[in-house]
Amino acid sequence: MAAVAAIRRIRPFTASSSAVLRPLSRRLFSTDETLTVETSVPFTGHNCSPPSRSVATSPAELLSFFSTMSLMRRAEIAADSLYKSKLIRGFCHLYDGQEAVCVGMEAAITKKDSIITAYRDHCIFLGRGGTLVEAFAELMGRTAGCSKGKGGSMHFYKKDANFYGGHGIVGAQVPLGCGIALGQKYLKDESVTFAMYGDGAANQGQLFEALNISALWDLPVILVCENNHYGMGTAEWRAAKSPAYYKRGDYVPGLKVDGMDALAVKQACKFAKEHALKNGPLILEMDTYRYHGHSMSDPGSTYRTRDEISGVRQERDPIERIRKLILAHDIATAADLKDIEKQARKEVDDAIAQAKESPLPDPSDLFTNVYVKGFGVEVFGADRKEVKGVLP
Repeated sequence: MAAVAAIRRIRPFTASSSAVLRPLSRRLFSTDETLTVETSVPFTGHNCSPPSRSVATSPAELLSFFSTMSLMRRAEIAADSLYKSKLIRGFCHLYDGQEAVCVGMEAAITKKDSIITAYRDHCIFLGRGGTLVEAFAELMGRTAGCSKGKGGSMHFYKKDANFYGGHGIVGAQVPLGCGIALGQKYLKDESVTFAMYGDGAANQGQLFEALNISALWDLPVILVCENNHYGMGTAEWRAAKSPAYYKRGDYVPGLKVDGMDALAVKQACKFAKEHALKNGPLILEMDTYRYHGHSMSDPGSTYRTRDEISGVRQERDPIERIRKLILAHDIATAADLKDIEKQARKEVDDAIAQAKESPLPDPSDLFTNVYVKGFGVEVFGADRKEVKGVLP
């Protein structure tokens, strides 16, 4: 039971963690045990000495990684079905395949540190402690959602955990993240900001402008390029003359990381936080992969082969890597891990049922959380007639 308690403390999901981990209560192992695991591939540094490949972990942490990523994977698969059933409308960008990035990152930092990202944000919200009900309600535009049903898939937020959301304008979140880091430096609170973006956004001019001023001012910001190798239907080699994104800062140090290895991500993010607090910005390139298309309107198989996708699933899947480590160290049995996956499916199904019960926002909420109360605005109606006034 001590082992289960330790896992609960690590696992970010708080709603029903005990249910997922209950099958492990009959397994006995020391939660104080330290395991040393070598990362799958070496880190590659630019203008910095990379961290050690040997990562310290524990049975509790490995089980936490497995259960968390399993729940994230199941949630994204469910979101796919909800979209196809037209219960989710608009844009929807899924994260399955990339779970090791947000899970490894959370293991290296605290909720005092800030994260800001693009529109592929569901799992990062969950990693910050958001609930499944809040996630699915937001996806379906319901008032129980984390943005009260008005943000949808692209605009998840969790202010109390310093998660400043998903953003739809490509690359726009990076200068915002650097601004958050400016505030952190001003307050001297020893926290950092992780500003996340994709390989497609890596060519945006605003990214380089923000990095320049951050380097000048030694801001505690880490730019995290989640390189899943494809933008909106475009392979990285067709969009970037220099796809070595960890070197793109030139005068800013960088590190290339196997983004399919949660322990490698943990080690890199710990290294990056320590660097940023002392020396300013650093770029992390996470070599990862998305299983779905760019968004739900993209089948994801016209610009890459199905063999390529299945090959990554078989050889680099982040959940399967953790499963192998758990079994190799006799931390849990294969049956135990299957039970965790079954329970994750149940948690997701229950959360969807609860989210469906939440009402849609009232039309009167259209202008709430947009303007400061009493601020003068000009509103254009459907008939295009100008209406001037002050919001009540």
